[in-house]
Amino acid sequence: MLKTTIIGASGYTGAELALMVCKHPQLKLSGLYVSANSVDAGKPISQLHGKLGGVVDMPVQALTDVAQVAAQSDVVFLATAHEVSHDLAPTFLEQGCQVFDLSGAYRVQSDSFYTQFYGFEHQNANWLEQAVYGLAEWNSAAIQQAQLVAVPGCYPTASQLAIKPLLEKQLLDTQVWPVINATSGVSGAGRKASMTNSFCEVSLQPYGIFNHRHQPEIATHLGCDVIFTPHLGNFKRGILATITMKLADGVSEQQVAEAFSVYADTPCVRVKNSIPRIQDVENTPFCDIGWQVQGQHIIVVSAIDNLLKGASSQAMQCLNIKNQFAELTALV
Repeated sequence: MLKTTIIGASGYTGAELALMVCKHPQLKLSGLYVSANSVDAGKPISQLHGKLGGVVDMPVQALTDVAQVAAQSDVVFLATAHEVSHDLAPTFLEQGCQVFDLSGAYRVQSDSFYTQFYGFEHQNANWLEQAVYGLAEWNSAAIQQAQLVAVPGCYPTASQLAIKPLLEKQLLDTQVWPVINATSGVSGAGRKASMTNSFCEVSLQPYGIFNHRHQPEIATHLGCDVIFTPHLGNFKRGILATITMKLADGVSEQQVAEAFSVYADTPCVRVKNSIPRIQDVENTPFCDIGWQVQGQHIIVVSAIDNLLKGASSQAMQCLNIKNQFAELTALV
């Protein structure tokens, strides 16, 4: 049994992870932690997230001695802010823990990326170089060898899973950048209350136009420039990404179908004969993908649960791959 610790356990993704760890036959939940100044410290997680009542009643503790927690852990999930993950990860890694980081702190191997898009200077170049990007369907071999897995963002997951098969088969005219319009539920903004994610204030609207930090993450890992426009939707959870691309000369629908057959043996991606809907993936670890071609243009639509395939279930999927457990263990 792998002793498993969750840092940032009081948030939405932390709660989902706690539930998965308790369902996993090879994991033992060894601790739930939040920052020392968190108002959630000392409360049972089931008090913060009622659905965990009778399932996970462990208290959420203040993280005061990182080295001690590391010494008592085999696996650590960091569901923390980017700067916090940046600072905490090395201590856990140096103690030999497997670390699955759900923040952006180790996703892109570029110093300027962090100063420009995250507002801090990366100090852990050695671990940044060793980090493996946890897009599970495409990086499984590297994940198996990794000690530090940087779990992709929710928008990048939905976008890359839809675009990557076509790029890998060189079916796109990359002179015309893919245009990604993606809408997320308000849980993507986290649990902390603000006017931005107050349900009565939320209206369907774009944000981060031309400057959202997920654009360079998507472009870097695709190796292809994209135009990415996120939208905030007036619903709780889920992401729907609608992506418009130009096919290369002479590409047929049959070639497109063959490209997406790469997912035939991947349990968490479902290629559909229809256009996906958020309601079909809510509370599941799946990414649903559908597409239509007209002339030289293709529109690919992908749907995920932003808290699951866009965060916690993908982190658990990476853990399963790393430790050679069945990929869907604790996920369905």
